[in-house]
Parts: sequence; C-alpha cells; structure tokens
Amino acid sequence: MSNKFDVVVIGGGPGGYVAAIRAAQLGLKAACIEKWLDKENKPRLGGTCLNVGCIPSKALLDSSQKYHDTKESYGVHGISVSDVAIDVDAMVDRKDKIVNQLTSGITGLFKANGVTSFEGFGKVLANKKVELTAHDGTVTVIDAENVILATGSIPVNIPPAPRTGDIIVDNEGALDFRAIPKRLGVIGAGVIGLELGSVWARLGSEVVVLEAQDSFLSVCDQDLAKEAAKIFKKQNLDIRLGARVTGSQINGEEVEVTYLDAKGEEQKQTFDKLIVAVGRKPFTEGCFSDDSGVKLDERGFVFVDEQCRTSVPGVFAIGDIVRGPMLAHKASEEGVMVADIIAGHKAQLNYDCIPSVIYTHPELAWVGKNEQELKAEGVKYKVGKFPFAASGRAMAANDTDGFVKMIACEETDRILGCHIIGGHAADLIAQAVIAMEFGSTAEDIALTVFAHPTVSEAVHEAALAVNGHAIHMANRKKR
Repeated sequence: MSNKFDVVVIGGGPGGYVAAIRAAQLGLKAACIEKWLDKENKPRLGGTCLNVGCIPSKALLDSSQKYHDTKESYGVHGISVSDVAIDVDAMVDRKDKIVNQLTSGITGLFKANGVTSFEGFGKVLANKKVELTAHDGTVTVIDAENVILATGSIPVNIPPAPRTGDIIVDNEGALDFRAIPKRLGVIGAGVIGLELGSVWARLGSEVVVLEAQDSFLSVCDQDLAKEAAKIFKKQNLDIRLGARVTGSQINGEEVEVTYLDAKGEEQKQTFDKLIVAVGRKPFTEGCFSDDSGVKLDERGFVFVDEQCRTSVPGVFAIGDIVRGPMLAHKASEEGVMVADIIAGHKAQLNYDCIPSVIYTHPELAWVGKNEQELKAEGVKYKVGKFPFAASGRAMAANDTDGFVKMIACEETDRILGCHIIGGHAADLIAQAVIAMEFGSTAEDIALTVFAHPTVSEAVHEAALAVNGHAIHMANRKKR
C-alpha cells in the first residue's frame, strides 16, 4: 500500500472522521490516524465525544432521568410505581454498549467510503509529511498533499485537586462510577459539571457544585441562566458561586475540599467523590515537529484563518484546537468545509449560527447573540418570550418549565438570536438555526404554520411576541 495520500487527517473524533469521510466522498485518497485505546486497550475511533464525552454522558443523562421520572413524576399521570430501584452496573454497561456500537459504526463507514485507518500517534513534520508512531512503537512517515489536524482537547487539571485514583476524577472517571456516591462534589458549574452533577443528583447523591466565577452560566443569556439556577436549586443541586478551591486532602475513601467562599472565608467540605470539570484545553503537545511551520498561541491553540488554514499551505486545523467554541458539531462542519476546499469547492462555515446546548433537564440551548452582548455592542433589538407553561403539548407532557426567547433587530426584524430553556430545547434550537442561516425575520417564522399541538409552537409564539402578536399569552404593551 502506498504511503502517499491526498488528505491525511490526524484525529478520529467528530472533526477528524467526518473530514476523512467527506474527503473520500469527493474522490480524494484519504487516511485518518487515531491514537485512542479503550478500557480493554483496543483501538477506537470517535475521539472524546463518542468514547468519554457527548454520547456516554447523554446515555447516563437519559437513564437517570427515566429513573427520576419513574420515581417522582408518574403519579400525576395516574401511574403508581413502588420499590423503584436503579442498577448502576446495568446503566453503565448500557452506556458502554452504545459507545461500542457507535465507534464500531465509524469503522464501517471508513470501509464503505474507502478511508484508510491508521492506529497510533500522528505528528506533523515539515513539507506536509506525517510521522505515524504505531502502538507497538513502529515509526513510519506518510506523504500527504494536505493535512488536517483534528486532535481535540483534554480536561484541564488544577493543582488544588489533582486526579487521584477513583476519588478525584475528571469527566471520564465520572462516567464510570459503579455505585452512587452519597456526597458528590463538582468543581465547575459549566456544561460538563452541570450535566454530570445532574446524573448523580437524580440517582440520590447530595451534590455540591463549586464555581469560582461570581456569576452563573455567564456564557449564555442571563434570562436563561436565572431560570436554570432557580430550577436546579429545586433539583437539589447546591451551586455555590464565588467558591475558589484551594486544596484537597484524601482521607481513606473520602476527600476533604478546602475553598474560599464568596466572602473570602475559608470553608471545608467532605465528599465521597469529587469531579473536576473546570474546562478543557487543546491537545497539541507533541503534535508538531519544530520545523513543521505550524504556529500556536501561548495556550496551545493553532492559529487559523476563517477557513481553518494554518500558517503552512496545505495544512489545516479544525475543532477544539482552533478558535471558537469546543463543540463536536462545530468540529464536524469545519471538517466538511476543509474537505470541500481541498477538493476545489467554495465553502465557508457560518460561525454566527452555531448552536450550544446543555443537556440538563430542562435543557438549555441557544444560537446567535444574547441580550447582554447586544447591549454591550449598542445594537437596538426587540424581544419575544413565550413560556412552556402556556403550551398545551408541554402541559400534556407535564414538562412546562422554561421558555423560548427570540431576539430580533429593532430596525430590520432579522433574527439575531434565540435562547431556549425547556424539555426539548436541544431539538427546538435547530429551527432557529435554520431560520438564521437563511437570514429570516421574526415575521417569517410568525407567518410559518406549525403543527398543533407541539412544543415547537412555543418557537412560533415567541416569534409572534417579538412584535407583540403572540396569540396564546397576553402581550406586553409597548411603552
């Protein structure tokens, strides 16, 4: 087999494997290098997302939510259930089965599309050559016309709480608890911390979330953040803001965490398990030779332009190692864009229309600008909100927490952002993404027919509310 390819992708996660498949579909000879080994030391495609990220966490979130609903929420439907129990081993085994099924599926997709798969560590050398170090230590050099770097990210570690066995863990370790911790600490109230905290809170853990920032979920619209904080408190998530962890001490089978509270006073809290979820950083260490020519910033991110070109012609970088949000779908679409460009097509990803989601219950999802951003930019805007409490379909499902908030330009009515907290927010946000991708106005959505009864009607009503025309709630009178 020739070791020369039109495209060599380093990294087989959502950015890398999608880029390789797309390149092959466009008639390019494509290869993908992936270093991941599973718990049994077997090579696996899919990267962090499929193996220890997006997919396994959603499996546990769904299982835990079904347990919680069965135990707490079915009475209102007239369903009586007694002696409800959770088999944690079975829950985790199911998660692993889903992971295995999906990662094996990528292997099948590679075969179907003619992508060559290499197992090992890829390193970019000068002149678009790629060094492959196999798991047995064998080193070979691959010639590439184009290289796509998609090496992803890794959890950030903090000195006050270093990972230690199975007591202080990162997100990966938190997916493999085989028993429900009575007292669970989470450092970081971001996406990962809230999702994993929710899983174990539903199963009965006493969960304390320590967040160093003074504001909650500063990345999203503060209407959503305030509503989420209120709901999470009811779900017994004890979120402590302005809590800066200064140390941890393992004592037998528990860990004592020391932190400064919002007043600057020292506090101590003891947990059976501690999850460190303070963010992620790009995995670029060791991925380039000194003479590769690829430029990185001081944090390890690769410098790229709007079409993911690096400082070296023919070398691209996508996903978590470049600017922008660390999101699997952003990485995938960058992979498609780059493959299209390499094949000679014109392509550009619209970075203003990338949705973000937090998969708690209710879910939080948003796209575009939020209110605080527009205020800071001095943009004149108008807002329409519609609560799920006024949705017939949401009432029928006994899932009425949250709302849809749509923001449009005051002058043009063009949609600038959409922010949803609710039971189906992750799916509903796609409607707003499509609308924004086509440059729609709030009126365009208001004039669209939505099926009744559906939770999607809340998007319709929010669009109507932008101009004071909501049907199923009282509209605010204009000042």
